[in-house]
Amino acid sequence: MKVPRKILIVKPSSLGDIVHSLPFLFALKQCFPGAEIHWVIAHGFEGLLEGHPMIHRLWIIKKDSWKNIRNARQTVQEVRLLFRELKQEKYDLVIDLQGLLRSGIITSATGSPVRIGFQEAREGSRVFYTHTVTGGKDIHAVDRYLKIAEYLGCDISDISFPFPPVERASSFIPHPSSLPTPDGYAVLVPGARWKTKRWPAEHFGKLASLLPTKTCIVGSKGDSTIADEIVSLSKGKSISLAGKTDLKDLVDIMKQAQFVVSNDSGPMHIAAALGTPVFAIFGPTDPQKTGP
Repeated sequence: MKVPRKILIVKPSSLGDIVHSLPFLFALKQCFPGAEIHWVIAHGFEGLLEGHPMIHRLWIIKKDSWKNIRNARQTVQEVRLLFRELKQEKYDLVIDLQGLLRSGIITSATGSPVRIGFQEAREGSRVFYTHTVTGGKDIHAVDRYLKIAEYLGCDISDISFPFPPVERASSFIPHPSSLPTPDGYAVLVPGARWKTKRWPAEHFGKLASLLPTKTCIVGSKGDSTIADEIVSLSKGKSISLAGKTDLKDLVDIMKQAQFVVSNDSGPMHIAAALGTPVFAIFGPTDPQKTGP
């Protein structure tokens, strides 16, 4: 394979998986410093990579709205336009880190002469690749993604999580009289995609009441009820930011925290990647594969 001039990474979601892909991005950029790197990402996650100095362009897809049959006509128009524009980019190399049917089709639609994915990719997406790499099913996601970087001849000895610069101030946290305190603050993350991943709110509330430092609770708007419950149990030692932050705010809050207590979730992976101490609570998932 010739040295690529333009590279596309297809990794639309999810939040934690995108964070786990950052060492792959770092290795790729170190290996091909002159290459222009683009990234296909799902709407809602772009805040994590916007302004990234290693990424020339983000292709934002509305994959959730594409699932709605009522949006079929608009979806067809959007997909056709996306495929046409991707093909016009003339990518030398496309890597599908997602390994699903949708990402495989997007990879194929580029028309790139070199399209790489995992041998164990699901939903038949392997048929869209020109080259496959065995990632393995019993290794951490970071190491799995780096298998492709290694296949491309990249040095994977330096595992780095390069986040884009975030120009936010700690004063974003709206409680100057209580947070951040001179001793700093901790972050609680009570939400998770699956109910079975969630530590009960009463446990988070009791923990918050016992901690020597004050805490702020982060999460989506859907986590507001559980966050309010934790606040009520914290004896005045917590505030809720659930539904009040975007991804850039979240990165800034996590970066400045003393430590984070979190369920297995995307924010947990952000905190760990930033080097903030994390106490991670796992239920049905395997921390050997997706842990911090």
